[in-house]
Amino acid sequence: MDMQALVQKQRDYFRTGAALPLSARREALRRLKVAIKTREGEVCAALAADLNKSPTESYMCEVGMVLSELTFAERHLASWMRDRPHPTPLAQFPARSCSVAEPYGVVLIMSPWNYPFLLTLGPLIGAVAAGNCCVVKPSAYSPKVSGVLRELLADCFPPEFVSVVEGGREANQALLEQKFDYIFFTGSPGVGREVMAKAAAHLTPVTLELGGKSPCIVDSTAKLDLAAKRLVFGKLLNCGQTCVAPDYLLIHRQVKDRFLAYVKRWITVMYGQQPLDNRGYVRMVNEKHFRRVLGLIHREKVVFGGGYDPETLKIQPTILDNVSLEEPVMQEEIFGPVLPVLTFDRVQEALDLVNARPKPLALYLFSEDKGVQDLFLRRASFGGGCINDTIIHLATSRMPFGGVGESGMGGYHGKASFDTFTHWKSVVKKSTRLDLPFRYAPYTPGKDKLIRLFLK
Repeated sequence: MDMQALVQKQRDYFRTGAALPLSARREALRRLKVAIKTREGEVCAALAADLNKSPTESYMCEVGMVLSELTFAERHLASWMRDRPHPTPLAQFPARSCSVAEPYGVVLIMSPWNYPFLLTLGPLIGAVAAGNCCVVKPSAYSPKVSGVLRELLADCFPPEFVSVVEGGREANQALLEQKFDYIFFTGSPGVGREVMAKAAAHLTPVTLELGGKSPCIVDSTAKLDLAAKRLVFGKLLNCGQTCVAPDYLLIHRQVKDRFLAYVKRWITVMYGQQPLDNRGYVRMVNEKHFRRVLGLIHREKVVFGGGYDPETLKIQPTILDNVSLEEPVMQEEIFGPVLPVLTFDRVQEALDLVNARPKPLALYLFSEDKGVQDLFLRRASFGGGCINDTIIHLATSRMPFGGVGESGMGGYHGKASFDTFTHWKSVVKKSTRLDLPFRYAPYTPGKDKLIRLFLK
């Protein structure tokens, strides 16, 4: 595919203004919603083929989330598009000030394999709602979903408006050589750095949704049984292949043994005595990833699980106890069903440990102590998170989701998605009925006095 020609074709279409009216944006979102509902079975089958996701998990974490985001955008789009009024300084009287929404133009959306449907269409909804043309690049590691996305979006939109480019590294590199008006990337920090470097050549703004080692902190006041249940849910959703999955457990030494007993029980309740035989248990996306995660398991430190099946690429939920910060499992994002356990004696120790590491995409704290809650909310830096739960902070269209530092930059979901793909032009509409003379040369002591009166 000629990437330069594709981008130029979209740029020409954008310049016609066809994507700008409210009616056109609403119709685009409506067509996408109808297509998703029509092809729900195909989407779920593709997710099962690529990751072994069950129909329920596929709808809960991907299809349903996209439909919810579409509904929210349709409902609020008109108000998002309105000019935003601002107070005008007295020195500019008489005038009105406002911000005017302007789509960037032609944008590139690069999505990952772990939630290939959600993390492709979620940003696309914001880009289309904002009036942009879009080139979509799904991950080659989820080929079945990529194929469904290609067909679904081709049914909804002409290629000069929304187009899907499939392929691997070569296609990614060819796209990143082009001049886009905005790039939205979801993936690993390493690749995120490459994307940002390529974007810098054209001074293209970017949103980077990355990852990192998101801690789950459990103090001595936590409701241990419920905390374990919610930790297991968050850790094993998509078999740990979630950018905001609790990556490691940081627990008060006094409650560790009791808490781990609850964790083991909830793993068994949710996935059975033999998770590898559970048909709804998600697998690793490919053999490379399977081998990488297995390489992080220190066999002498396994206190639960540790089994695997190379035929199905499944790894048992695994707990590693007495882990040190220097071990490989604590040096990279796990992205699998392995939970390393570290302990602390004082809450300040836990805070210091978190703050000494790169800023995580998420942080989860289980505590009934409001002082401890406030300590982590005000003193720990992280993209977003939950108090007494995991994962659910991103399952809303009413709050932005994004990282900070090495875990990303920028945010999206709901109105934040619209704003991400929008340039807000600051405009002063000045009256021609009156023209105050003090700003014009020649400057006199009287004019100087007036200027100082207004600007202080």
